[in-house]
Amino acid sequence: MKFLDIVLIILSSAGLLHGVLFALYLIVFKKKKTLTNRLLGLILVFMAFRIGKSVMLNFGNDLEPVFIFLGLALLLLIGPLYRWYVLGMTRPNFKLPKYYIIELLPFLSVFIASLFVTREWYENSKIVIIVFASGLIFIYLHFIFYIAWAWTLFKRVKKEHEKIIPTKSQKAILDWLFLLTIGFVVIWMSYVLNILDDAVPYVVGPIVYSVAIYFLSYKAFQLKVTDVDGNTFEVNDNDQLFQQISKLIVDEELYLDSSITLVKLGEMIGRSTQLTSNVINQYSKRNFNDFINFHRIQKAKKLLLDPKNEKYTISSIAFDTGFSSLSSFNTAFKKFEAMTPSTYRKKNS
Repeated sequence: MKFLDIVLIILSSAGLLHGVLFALYLIVFKKKKTLTNRLLGLILVFMAFRIGKSVMLNFGNDLEPVFIFLGLALLLLIGPLYRWYVLGMTRPNFKLPKYYIIELLPFLSVFIASLFVTREWYENSKIVIIVFASGLIFIYLHFIFYIAWAWTLFKRVKKEHEKIIPTKSQKAILDWLFLLTIGFVVIWMSYVLNILDDAVPYVVGPIVYSVAIYFLSYKAFQLKVTDVDGNTFEVNDNDQLFQQISKLIVDEELYLDSSITLVKLGEMIGRSTQLTSNVINQYSKRNFNDFINFHRIQKAKKLLLDPKNEKYTISSIAFDTGFSSLSSFNTAFKKFEAMTPSTYRKKNS
């Protein structure tokens, strides 16, 4: 075997092994055993079998025809599983309806038929090329059809949430589904181009999968999508809650109260500290302290520029706008205005 072949086998097998280990983590070792994690794990397992078949076919000799057809049949599983996964990641309290099993009939048909494939028929039958070509066309069209179907589901949810500010978890899911769909499309294209006059070497498929699975698994942990599911899209009153917070903090100038804290604010609106913090982070794009200090600084800027306040010191204005010390006022002012209060007053006087 050539050195290049050995390198290609290692690259292909490494991605395959990584995918299987990631699947085991999701299905077996992950503490939060959600439906979506199981579906993603199954997708990775079946994709690994499919890629494994490609590696053996490209580098092995005399691979049994039954394994070739079984490997292709597994693609008929991945499409439905991926659609269900997208539904589970975008719909609250999603459960698989029993009638969804109908979507597995194409896989079951091809899988059962594959068990009857013999080497003699595969090598000597005159219709094997027609059967094989028809099967390939159907399987790859089936796969891209489900990718497109899942994409429309994803776009619909994304469009619905363009009207409101998505939470951090919702945005992570939408970003993840976008990347995952692109990954499937790239893998699909690498195999289809190989079928079309060998435009791409057959081994490119497993290598593309290896690159994709390493990248996607990294993004999955970075976005923490294995810890969330469609329940993050459950309807809530966060928008109205933020309006209530804004009314208190901004309109009624509660930010001028130097003793205001996240705990006190939560008690005033009758919500938990965690929820209050999350809503402020989501809608203001700032944490509680920055949210309060931002409005204090806006007030301080007006006071600093008002000619009537020329006789007042910087310290006086700092305390009047809710800061408990001059140093904290200077730090906050420099954070939002990139200059000290005194410089700001001189520059705009």
